[in-house]
This record gives sequence, structure tokens and C-alpha cells, in this order.
Amino acid sequence: MTRSANAFSNSTRFAARTVSLAAALGLLAACGGNERPTSQLQASQVNAIGVNAYLWRGALDTLSFAPLLSADSNGGVIVTDWYANPSNPNERVKVTVTILDQDLRADALRVAASRQVAQGGGWVDAPVQAATVQKLEDIILTKARDLRRKAVTG
Repeated sequence: MTRSANAFSNSTRFAARTVSLAAALGLLAACGGNERPTSQLQASQVNAIGVNAYLWRGALDTLSFAPLLSADSNGGVIVTDWYANPSNPNERVKVTVTILDQDLRADALRVAASRQVAQGGGWVDAPVQAATVQKLEDIILTKARDLRRKAVTG
């Protein structure tokens, strides 16, 4: 083989190796180069549904005693229909929960309740104790925090 033919052959092998190496690196990059690192800790801001998922689930669990009139996970609003406790059928309540933020925080939650009592064959509006609304908020927040804790350790 002549000297120029040998140099051409070496040059061709070098180019082929370079192309092969580039292709292999490209394949390796495609196999996982776009993966994001995962964290062991679940974020307190979970919002695949438009609002904080822990608050949403906590609110649904807390209000499971009453029939739902509407639930909008994107807007963060849950409204129950009127509910009368079987042990006190002369009184009924309706609850609206609004999730205001994507973070798991106490101020990201608003609960409003309406109460009616049976009177003269119809329903008459009656006041709701502030402690009742506060208790519902506390229960929802506690459930949401428990759900997050379970997600972190589970």
C-alpha cells in the first residue's frame, strides 16, 4: 500500500470512529439526558389540578358527610348541597370551601357556611357560629398536612 493510500485509510478510519462516537453519545443523551433529578421530599405546592392537591383532597374528605353540589378543581371551589344531620332533622347546613392558592398554607383556604332551621313548614336562615367555620378550616388543614406527610414518608 502506498503512503498516500495508507494515510487516506487512517483518515477514513478516524472519521468513521468519530462519527460512531458522536452517534453513541447522541444515543446516550437520548436515553436519559432529559430526565430531571427527583427529590425525596414531596413539594408543599402541588398543583396539577389548578390548586393545592393536599388542600383539595383534605377538603373533599372533610366534606364527605354532605352531598356535593359542585366541585371545580381548577377554580378551587367546593360547594355542598344542604345537609341535615339525621339526629337533628330540623336544622341543615350548606358549606362552600374555596382554595385560594397553590401553596399548603392556612391563608390559602376559606370556608363559608350557611345554616337554616325548620320553622312554620319552611326553612329560615339562621346564624352560623364562627367556631364552626374555624373548626372546619382546622380539620381541612390537618387532613391536608397529614396527606402531605404520608406522601413524604410513604
